[in-house]
Amino acid sequence: MLKLIHGIVIECGEKVVIIKSNTMKTKILFLSIVTLFFVNTIYSQIRTTVNASNSEISDNLDLKAVASIFGESENLEDFERRLNDPKYKISNLDLNDDRQVDYLRAIESVEGNTHLIVIQAILEKDIFQDVATIEVEKDRYNRMHIQVVGDVYLYGNNYIYEPVYDHSPILFTYFWAPNYRIYHSRWNWRYYPRFYYYWRPFPIYRYHRNVGLWINYNNHYNYVNSRRSTVAVNLHRNVRANSYEIRNPERSFERRNSSVTNRYELDRNRTSNGNNRSEINNAATPRSSSRTDTPTPRNNSQNLSPRPNSRTDIATPRQNQSESNAPRVRQNSDQTPRNTSPRENRSPNLRR
Repeated sequence: MLKLIHGIVIECGEKVVIIKSNTMKTKILFLSIVTLFFVNTIYSQIRTTVNASNSEISDNLDLKAVASIFGESENLEDFERRLNDPKYKISNLDLNDDRQVDYLRAIESVEGNTHLIVIQAILEKDIFQDVATIEVEKDRYNRMHIQVVGDVYLYGNNYIYEPVYDHSPILFTYFWAPNYRIYHSRWNWRYYPRFYYYWRPFPIYRYHRNVGLWINYNNHYNYVNSRRSTVAVNLHRNVRANSYEIRNPERSFERRNSSVTNRYELDRNRTSNGNNRSEINNAATPRSSSRTDTPTPRNNSQNLSPRPNSRTDIATPRQNQSESNAPRVRQNSDQTPRNTSPRENRSPNLRR
């Protein structure tokens, strides 16, 4: 018996059942594919959101490295070059989330014996965000006081290092010269010096490993929680840029880390938590409670001379060298070989 079903001629009822069964399978397969697609999309969005919310902005610029290259720069133009040189990769900041490390410019303000150097990230055309300041002041005894201050939005309140340099920086000789010209970077969005090119941000562990190679450990970097110069504070109010902060108030250090005041306390908490985990896991040696930003600091031997102050394009980090390359040879202080014969002379007082 012939039947017409949706334009298809069927000879018997069994074939009708077969066609309906195939149609249902096709619909189920189609719905399964669509469902799987939407599930994968939602999971990817959730995973991306979690990674973004767990990233700590202040991990991406080590202020000790900033202080170190500042002390080795010939002038502020050279300092800005070192900050952004792709050979060194001192910064790992990507505030505008374009998967490219932001260019950092330097601008200077001067009043009397005080020089304020502001480091700003270029995010868009004429859009900037303060990252840190360097405050240099000469007192009445001609002593120099230097502070590297992390911006409150990125690092929290009063995250400050005072570098004590192994040698006096060259640029200090020009700061108070009669013909000194205040520095203001001329670079802007998509308008950069020839040496500069973009690079993708490193994973945090790799960034710390790299930037530690460029910190001069012959210097000392003392943490303090108060600013010395009121003049520098007042100068900063007139030039501070916070475009990123205005757009993203929820990403401030205070909101990212509500339990601590600044980056220094955050590092101490991280170290403390690491020690607790080590004790739970019966670790042989707990991690030190001191703040360490680099895996292995370089040897501070007095026989090592600091890096020269002249500008250099050498990308290879400084290497520690031992005082002698010759292999150590074990020598016996007593040249007489030990007697291998049996002991014959015994004291008569010994008990037999």
